[in-house]
Amino acid sequence: MDTDITRETIKRASQELFRKFGYHKTSVNEIAKKARIAKATIYKYFNSKEDVLHALLMDYIRVSVNELVEGNSPVLDEETHLSNLIMKTSRLSYTVCNEFIGWDFIRESANSQDFLKNLSNELEDLLVASFTRLGNIRKQDSYYQRLRFLIKCSKSIVFSFAFTSVSDADVRKNFVSFQKEILPYLVKAALTA
Repeated sequence: MDTDITRETIKRASQELFRKFGYHKTSVNEIAKKARIAKATIYKYFNSKEDVLHALLMDYIRVSVNELVEGNSPVLDEETHLSNLIMKTSRLSYTVCNEFIGWDFIRESANSQDFLKNLSNELEDLLVASFTRLGNIRKQDSYYQRLRFLIKCSKSIVFSFAFTSVSDADVRKNFVSFQKEILPYLVKAALTA
């Protein structure tokens, strides 16, 4: 079997199982069985189940970030553009946690929280790099720092209400509250600092 095909087969099988049962409840044995390969073959391509998850999520995030940044329709002002981008990014972060990892595991495991922190930092870097590549932002270090500040604050707020929400309805209510009551002030601070 070709290396790329085997890696993709492992990732596809993992994605199905993670979505169906959650990351925590999916074993490497189940992934191997679903992919119709030996368990040892998984370790030939990935160091751990966490590495498989990371590869899956980075693929998903790269595609999603490119769609977010490049697919944004033109807006009248930079404030609206950044607000829309932050909301889409926040929803992307929530989707990653909800569909791939599972909230129970995230709330209960210190390892998953470190993993999420690293993943969200990579998402932040990817967003800033995508902005830079498209030339959507001014070429000033202070502007990049303010953009990072905006993304970091938004990530922290979104993750905090996602961790503490009991139901999807609570999460939606918190997203609306964040969008209307908090985000406009964060964007203004990032643009005028």
